[in-house]
Amino acid sequence: MQPEPIRLDTKLQPTQARAQDTYEIVLATAGEMLRDMGFEQLTTNGICQRAGLTPPALYRYFPNKYAILRELGDRLMDAQDKAVLAWLDGDGPGQGGLDGPTREARLAKSVAIQREVVAITRAFPGGAAIGRALRAVPMLQSLRFTSRDMVAERFYEAIRARYPGTAETRLRVAMRLMVELSYAASEMVVEEPDRDAETLNHEVCLLFALYFESFR
Repeated sequence: MQPEPIRLDTKLQPTQARAQDTYEIVLATAGEMLRDMGFEQLTTNGICQRAGLTPPALYRYFPNKYAILRELGDRLMDAQDKAVLAWLDGDGPGQGGLDGPTREARLAKSVAIQREVVAITRAFPGGAAIGRALRAVPMLQSLRFTSRDMVAERFYEAIRARYPGTAETRLRVAMRLMVELSYAASEMVVEEPDRDAETLNHEVCLLFALYFESFR
């Protein structure tokens, strides 16, 4: 007999203020514990113990630690993606990231959003550990793929008119590569604090600035 699949969805969405507080306490505590000990050592009992909750209070909303991580991952990626898409549309750091009269101007805007994504991840409780767990836990990897595919599609829609002579397939692959490597660079900055963050942000943005010039 095949084992039942592990549930990743929350059992219940809180509606009352007290329930919402409990829900948020679980998530905040889990984020702190992920930062302190990593995903493998995280347990629902440990979360309850640190948060001062009973197990039934946690299990009312989350069936297991994977569902907690999924909610944290969704929130972190949503915050990152919203910042990137606002930048793309002209409302984020650097204003209108794809536009600029010179390569240097466009590059400065790209570096600005790299810094912003890093800042969002650092400010999120357990942000670095959440990113590592989403990469390492097979059943949760689809969350990353869905997020990255969505952002890549938005970039493709924004850029395709600029390079009418470039094949659609190449542009789509380029956008997916850009999104994946940009987020990977931000994860390197967050997870490896001894690295020179400014140099890393600059170099990954320069890489794509030069790459896109080959489409002209």
